Amino acid sequence: MEARLISNRQQWNDFVAASVCCNITQSYEWGQLAPHLGAEALYTGVVDDRGQLCAAMLVLVSRLPVLGTYFYAPRGPVIDDPSSPALGQLLDFVRREARRRGAFMLKVEPSVPDGDESWLAALRRHGFRRTPYAMHIRHEWVLDIRPDEQTLLANMKEKWRYNIRLATRKGVSVRRGEGPADLDTFYRLYRITSERDHFFIHEKAHYEDVMRLYSEGDRAALFLAEYEGQAIAGLLALRFGRWSWYMYGASSNEHRNRMPNHLLQWTAIRWAKEHGCWYYNFRGIPDVLEEGQELWGVYIFKQGFGGYPLRFLETHDLAYKPLVYQAYRRLLDLKRWRDQQQRSRLQRQPEAQPAVGRERPAQAQRSADAHQAEVALPGASQQG
Repeated sequence: MEARLISNRQQWNDFVAASVCCNITQSYEWGQLAPHLGAEALYTGVVDDRGQLCAAMLVLVSRLPVLGTYFYAPRGPVIDDPSSPALGQLLDFVRREARRRGAFMLKVEPSVPDGDESWLAALRRHGFRRTPYAMHIRHEWVLDIRPDEQTLLANMKEKWRYNIRLATRKGVSVRRGEGPADLDTFYRLYRITSERDHFFIHEKAHYEDVMRLYSEGDRAALFLAEYEGQAIAGLLALRFGRWSWYMYGASSNEHRNRMPNHLLQWTAIRWAKEHGCWYYNFRGIPDVLEEGQELWGVYIFKQGFGGYPLRFLETHDLAYKPLVYQAYRRLLDLKRWRDQQQRSRLQRQPEAQPAVGRERPAQAQRSADAHQAEVALPGASQQG
């Protein structure tokens, strides 16, 4: 076996897509989006004697002010058996790259279920330590879309089935978005959504690149919901291997009572199913499934379609420069303490405060925090 940088896109994607650790954020194309985050992509892998990949890890190389360079593997590494010697070879190779680039840590968030003892043992064996500061939200909502459409509809909450039909009865239609003009329309709606709900979005070029990079093989789908010829909502979904993901959603301030989002989700689910996907991932839900938690309203919407919660293995860090890493952890601890103090002050504010000032939508808050984590302090998005 030999560890090296991988440049063959097809070889990379075929391996990741077939793995039990398959995730869109370990696809080759995801690394090509790295410049939008001010990062560089390293495609590290281990090949066997036949030249076949047996381990892979897309590493994003970013830099923090003062602290310096760090490595992050979004939902990586990808290897079916973490006890395999290939994992050690992969990590040794990445360590050498880190030494060459002066990186102070590697942060990994494997795409495996929480509590997987084989993975926990392997990470401990290779020197990783658990951290409560995650980049990805650990808890996601997943729908198994292998049953037929009638079964999927029957497994939804009654109100969700009703709202899908209601949108059509109220004159909403959904069409596939094609070309720059439709992406412009989606981005206009996305900006309206971000301004209404106060969350960060990238420049339009980021979403143009998403559509361009994943268009081959029809792995990206943009859907627009329209009423009387006017776009009132949109959704962008991606698929990779047996999985599909609801990536971005947008809606106007008008006609929201026509339930376009229910019809959009159902359309995206059917698209993924038609392409042979087994799972539709709605992505983030609250870490604790209790009313009042961040993302609770988002969770209620997603779970109405049927499905189950999927909690991923906790984040692990491997410190290459222990003193710098300790400084990084102290900064995160300080930020957590300050955030808790701020939340406490907000909770003590008089109830007479206008609701729009009190209630920043949970999904918006997490989106903004996640961006800050990506470009500023990795892991800072994790709540206490």
